[in-house]
Amino acid sequence: MRLDQDTPPKGTVRDWLDHRAGEDGIAFIFTDDGATLRWSELRAEAAQIASQLSMAGHAKGESVAILHPNGRAGVIALYGALYGGFRATMINLAAGRDAIAYALEHSDARTAFVHESAAELFDAAKPAAMTRFVAGAIPAATVLHDVGPQDHALLMYTSGTTGRPKGVVHTHASLLAGGWTTSIAHGLRPVDRGLCVLPIYHINGLCVSVMGALVSGGSIAMSPKFSAGQFWADAGASGATWFSVVPTIISHLLHGANDPDAITRQRLRFGRSASSALAPDVQTAFETRFDVPIVETMGLTETAAQILSNPLPPGVRKIGSPGVAYGNEVAILGADLRPCLPEVEGEIAIRGPNVMLEYLKNPEATAGTFTGDWLRTGDLGRIDADGYVYVTGRLKELIIKGGENIAPREIDEALYSHADVIEAAAFARPCKSYGERVEAAVRLRDGSDVSGGDLRQICVERVGAFKAPDVVHIIDELPKGPSGKIQRLKLAEVLGTLEPSD
Repeated sequence: MRLDQDTPPKGTVRDWLDHRAGEDGIAFIFTDDGATLRWSELRAEAAQIASQLSMAGHAKGESVAILHPNGRAGVIALYGALYGGFRATMINLAAGRDAIAYALEHSDARTAFVHESAAELFDAAKPAAMTRFVAGAIPAATVLHDVGPQDHALLMYTSGTTGRPKGVVHTHASLLAGGWTTSIAHGLRPVDRGLCVLPIYHINGLCVSVMGALVSGGSIAMSPKFSAGQFWADAGASGATWFSVVPTIISHLLHGANDPDAITRQRLRFGRSASSALAPDVQTAFETRFDVPIVETMGLTETAAQILSNPLPPGVRKIGSPGVAYGNEVAILGADLRPCLPEVEGEIAIRGPNVMLEYLKNPEATAGTFTGDWLRTGDLGRIDADGYVYVTGRLKELIIKGGENIAPREIDEALYSHADVIEAAAFARPCKSYGERVEAAVRLRDGSDVSGGDLRQICVERVGAFKAPDVVHIIDELPKGPSGKIQRLKLAEVLGTLEPSD
């Protein structure tokens, strides 16, 4: 089994783990204690878990819940469920009790792998009949279900910024394809080691890092969570050659006091940014300071992470674009749901081997997300003559002021142009005069004396008075999802006590 640039991986996660175990290289290094986990060890422990679940009567494709932060036990639980032909149900530990309770109930899982740090949350949220997995005696003989590429492999719930979260189902084929799109876009090799600071209960951490290493034959240095103070030290000590983060992490590193040493800078081939748009000013400042190229990408839970990526240097990286399609096809759909011509704005749609199977127990939502075999992303954008996609906003996040559509990203980028801004997001407020008005919230670096009025003036100069926010709120923290993506639609609620004036 080998990585093919033109053909998605064949087989199942079990097949690929068996293959990597035969090579017996290092699969993971855990940065908190420096411990390693070899592919052969991972396969052996995963097979034991898989056999125990099978012998306990769990059916093929049945959900098995996993409530674990990044770490050895969480990785083994994930691979144990996948190896046994079960539906690994990754529970977002940052989602809150109600959302976790909904996911546990909706998934129909009977058994859960629970880390001690999540025990109290699990006990408060679990259905009455759900039990924790307890490791038993090693089975005398391995008993496993037959598993095929189109069988269920992963269940991951979307963040649910509006309404109930939806359970995204991936097969073994689409899950492996998610690791493959990352591997071919970034030229991942067996000698590469990624630094994973994003949680594996999020699609980026799971598919880009974990599945990317499985498919490419490389390894992962896994941190329990992101720490600005530890990031560069962990990258250096682990021998990382690349990392995958989100724009808020890039901004925090840029405003932090630590820098990588010369050896670490030289060894790092690239960093990748995903989950939300990266402001061009932040990307340029990061690369200037740290001398590490950032490759902007784009992905979704529904597409097993990556759908678009800029090429690696010396290829053309177009700052402000998440790049071109690798391993799948991208199109811009018009109001008639037909592909548009280049440079015409519409909804970004994707089709390819990494696209989800369905939303669990939600055929209406599944049908509404697809038009033919195109998956509608909900993002607005355009494609230039070279095939690079430019994201102009989200359908649900557009601010409609006096009948004019305003893309929040344009205002975000104006705010990020000030060196003191660490986090920024524009959002809509109801307004009697215009229907909606523009406001924004920012987090500033410690010690900054810049005012909201100063930042508003920058927006006036860069995007014009009509689009500029009426108010720029300075707050300690912007609401974010598990990957660090700012949740723009929650800002009006968070700042609800501050009434707008017309």
